[in-house]
Amino acid sequence: MRLTTKAARDDAGFTLIELLLVVVITTVIVIPLGESLILYFKNTDATSARMTLSNDGQISAAYLARDVAALGLRDFATTGTGGTIPFKSSIQLDAAYDAGGQVCGTSATPVAKIRLLADDWDSSTSPATRYTRIVAYYLAPNGAVSELHRLVCTGSGATTDIVLAHNVDPSTFAVSCAGPATCDGATVPQTVTLAFTVTAPGADPYPITLVGHRRQQ
Repeated sequence: MRLTTKAARDDAGFTLIELLLVVVITTVIVIPLGESLILYFKNTDATSARMTLSNDGQISAAYLARDVAALGLRDFATTGTGGTIPFKSSIQLDAAYDAGGQVCGTSATPVAKIRLLADDWDSSTSPATRYTRIVAYYLAPNGAVSELHRLVCTGSGATTDIVLAHNVDPSTFAVSCAGPATCDGATVPQTVTLAFTVTAPGADPYPITLVGHRRQQ
């Protein structure tokens, strides 16, 4: 008789109180776990977006450093101290595709924030032929943001146009020069700096500063 009663009780399953306890315990475990997972995925997305923005900055910095290092148009009509050939103005700001008679791009090309000019020698001829190499940095609208382009035109007529940075806030873009002070003065500056901010969904605005130093003296 005792065995029959015990078996009946075992077959009865969980009581209401036990079910309620299970629900409460499960809630206590699941809610914090869910919040942790949500926070994890948010942080992962933000980290991925920030890495993408940082990568754009690194690529842009490498190109600007190389372009500024080669910056400079020689003024062969003038002889400087000790018989040297001085430089002439080699930077154009807010420049159209044909600024100063130096054509790079078409009438559809956005106005360049800065154009860097340098001597481009074709040694396949004798004597070598001097052309002008133009590197234009311009912003192309892309929705609410812009893309930073690098357009290069050589004396041989070859052109390349690549996107260096995406999601650029155009209102933050600034150009500055140092040593001498002005970018587009008669003397070529020693340092050129481009500063702007890039943005991406899920990430804080990321400021980028690109600095190039002129190699030629």
